[in-house]
Amino acid sequence: MAKIVAGVGCSHVPAIGAALDLGKTEDRYWQRVFSGFEHSKQWIKDLKPDVAIVVFNDHATAFSVDMIPTFALGCADEFPPADEGWGPRPVPVVRGHAEFASHIAQCVILDEFDLTVVNRMEVDHGLTVPLSLMFGKVDKWPCRVVPLAVNVVMFPPPTGRRCYALVKRSARRSSPIRPTCGS
Repeated sequence: MAKIVAGVGCSHVPAIGAALDLGKTEDRYWQRVFSGFEHSKQWIKDLKPDVAIVVFNDHATAFSVDMIPTFALGCADEFPPADEGWGPRPVPVVRGHAEFASHIAQCVILDEFDLTVVNRMEVDHGLTVPLSLMFGKVDKWPCRVVPLAVNVVMFPPPTGRRCYALVKRSARRSSPIRPTCGS
């Protein structure tokens, strides 16, 4: 049985990832930003989540301006860091939860909600920076991740109401991992 235990929102500015990767977290310029996450890092370490559903926007790395889905759910077992022009960030490969993600996709699609299923995708700083802020510098992410890319790159983006409808349907229909979707 899955249980939603929290929602976290944070910045994903690429410069934050660079500061982390270059060991500048204690520099005067960055210290206040990173010290603000110490409580969150301890909280999530104590919580020990099995899966994190990370909602992010792709920056034309997995998708190009030729094809941008409104909602794209990562349903693979892993998601490597993308090369955003200066090489991939030196972070672990993101371990997916294909079974749970596929179940969410099945449920919301059968509930008449359009969603793109992605079975192979590189993830950029939009996903890896929040993971780094919450989990710190690690050799392996401590939980599996279901990436949910939301278009905010090209007009028209989904409305807040549409995003809320997806979350509501996902939470209502996807709690237990099972082969069929019931009410």
